[in-house]
Amino acid sequence: MEGESKYTDIACIIFAGGKSRRMGEDKALLPFGGKNSLAQFQFEKFKPYFTNIYISTKHKDKFDFKANFIEDIAFYEKDDPLSAVHSPAVAMYSVFKKYSFKKIFAISVDTPFFSIEHFKKLYENDNSSLDIIIPRTKEGIHPLCSIYKNSCEDELLKMIEQDVHKLRILTKILNTEYIDFEDEKPFINLNDKKTYLEALEMKN
Repeated sequence: MEGESKYTDIACIIFAGGKSRRMGEDKALLPFGGKNSLAQFQFEKFKPYFTNIYISTKHKDKFDFKANFIEDIAFYEKDDPLSAVHSPAVAMYSVFKKYSFKKIFAISVDTPFFSIEHFKKLYENDNSSLDIIIPRTKEGIHPLCSIYKNSCEDELLKMIEQDVHKLRILTKILNTEYIDFEDEKPFINLNDKKTYLEALEMKN
């Protein structure tokens, strides 16, 4: 980072509100890379490069380190007014609704091998006509290692109101640029215990 300025025109948002069903416990809180949690690892990894960095979550009280948090706006199931809806679309809409960010770098808490150098490749391909800049590998696209503009906000709300929550749908609606990467490692998601344990070995 020596001699390098922080990014001031884009906020880094670490998305840490997933359900972690396959992991069996909250993966955002699993130790990684010498830190108490994946969330802290991701936060400290990217913090030196961004003036604005936040963690998106359903509940901020679960974290044991100091950071800026953005909690989801409350949306509820139409047939169950007491059941809150949480999804990537809700989380991202909450980010844009609560803050006046013009664009964000969205990174999932469980992709610890995605680095600032990978981000730079996306950032360097941005232009004013684009709504989304998203990496693509042979395995497919990676919506939570991407750049999103605030022009996404209205479409996100429409999706939520229609009970559509996958960010892949958003990429098909708006002006999206796909940036090709050869290496799959930066996009490894720690979705289950086996992958998590393998990632711990890869990190050591």
